[in-house]
Amino acid sequence: KELNKIFSVCSENTPSDERDTLIIELLYATGVRVSELVNIKVKDIDRTNKSIKVLGKGDKERIVLYNNHTSRALDIYLNDAYHIFNKKNSEYLILNHNGGKLSDRYVRMIIDKLVRKANLDIKISPHTIRHTFATDMLNNGADLRSIQVMLGHSNLSTTQIYTNVSNEVLKEEILMNFKYLMSLKKY
Repeated sequence: KELNKIFSVCSENTPSDERDTLIIELLYATGVRVSELVNIKVKDIDRTNKSIKVLGKGDKERIVLYNNHTSRALDIYLNDAYHIFNKKNSEYLILNHNGGKLSDRYVRMIIDKLVRKANLDIKISPHTIRHTFATDMLNNGADLRSIQVMLGHSNLSTTQIYTNVSNEVLKEEILMNFKYLMSLKKY
C-alpha cells in the first residue's frame, strides 16, 4: 500500500525525477540489493529480454528480470536523463548530477524524499522494498526456491524469513475457504 503511494508520486518531469523513478522501479521489480543496483552497468542490461546481469554478495553473478513498467522507466531514463548525467562517459546506469555512480546512501536519501513526497510517516529503506518484492512474489504463487534464486540467497533458510508476512495471507485464505466449505454444508 505504501509502495503504491510512492509510485504515485514518481514522475518524469526532470532528469532527476526520471532517475529516481527508475531506482524505485528497479528495486521493486527485481528485488536487487541497493549495492547491486548502484553497480549495474549499462552493458549488463538486455532490453530485449528485459533482464539485467547483477553482481551479488560474494561476487556471485545472477540474472534478474524486470517488467513492462520498469522497461518504460528504463527507456525514458536512457533516452533522456542518462545522457544529461553522463558527463564522464560512465559505464554505470544510475548516475549523479556530476556523472559519477550513485552511492548507496544517496539512493536511501532519494527513497526518503519520495516517502515524504507521498506524505507517508514511515521508514522505507531499499531493503524494505526488497522484502516487499519477495513477499509479493510469494503471495502471488512463486515458490520459495525461485525467490531464493531471484534474491541471490545462498541458503533457502535466508529466504524463509520472507514467509512470515505471507503466513498471514495464508491464514486468511484458509479461513475464507473454511467459511465457504461451512456454508456449503447448509444445503
